[in-house]
Amino acid sequence: MSIDFTCKAFGKWILAGEHAVLRGIPAVVFPIPSRTLELTYSRGENPLELRLIGDHGKDLQLLIWGVLEKACEIKKIQRGDLKGTLLMESSIPVGAGMGASAALCVALTRWLGYLGYVAENEYYEFARTLENLFHGESSGVDIAVALSGEGLYFVRNGERRSLQAAWKPRWYISYSGKRGVTVDAVNKVKDLLLQNPALGEKIDAQMGEAVRKAEQALKTDAHEGFVLLAEAISQAGRCFEQWGLNEGAPDQHMKWLRENGAVAVKPTGSGGGGYVLSLWKEEPRPEVLEKLIPC
Repeated sequence: MSIDFTCKAFGKWILAGEHAVLRGIPAVVFPIPSRTLELTYSRGENPLELRLIGDHGKDLQLLIWGVLEKACEIKKIQRGDLKGTLLMESSIPVGAGMGASAALCVALTRWLGYLGYVAENEYYEFARTLENLFHGESSGVDIAVALSGEGLYFVRNGERRSLQAAWKPRWYISYSGKRGVTVDAVNKVKDLLLQNPALGEKIDAQMGEAVRKAEQALKTDAHEGFVLLAEAISQAGRCFEQWGLNEGAPDQHMKWLRENGAVAVKPTGSGGGGYVLSLWKEEPRPEVLEKLIPC
């Protein structure tokens, strides 16, 4: 079977800016090179056939038809007009804060672009609209990094620029042991903002300061940068604490990371579960390292 089109979208992790990004605070986000979703398409006369493979390919089963349905509705596509074989291979876990839904939306957008239904200058907005299915309200940060495949400084409806670190931090992400539900976490933060607007705004400002420190840390040298980066990560972590998104499994996992030598830790993504970011001065011990994914 000949391949007519292929594309790849990366998973992501967020250094700082979660939740507050919805209200115009910047975020710093990076792709995870080892976690990808690869889409391969072969034309054919048969009704569209979907094949899902890879460590987390099957996880997409419940998501993909809803996304396709939405895409067809927006672009007035008849489902019967989509023919051939769509193969998706994914190593991005679903519901873990690694941007699996964004990678799926970006891959499908690029495929529909190849078929002539979506113009390239529409990719970002179209994929973001699809992702609203999962988050209720997508900030677009996951979509932006899945599309670009590079580190980004991101402002919702505003500035987006490439971000390169001047040195190589020893940082990892690891699974907290519990799935995070993005929409629940987003609603929890919104509830706090409704009940206590002053506190909500104060936490957003603290997250904004953490983003500023993180970006500055990556631009400077390794010695000065490490201290500043540890401060930024810890400060962003305290925002999650105030939102009530560290409780239970994430808190236990962060405690374990600290006990094993992590200098700074925080949830990455929506919190309430999913993955945790950790920064290390020294290489973790082998038995700890096997539980960590390099950033």
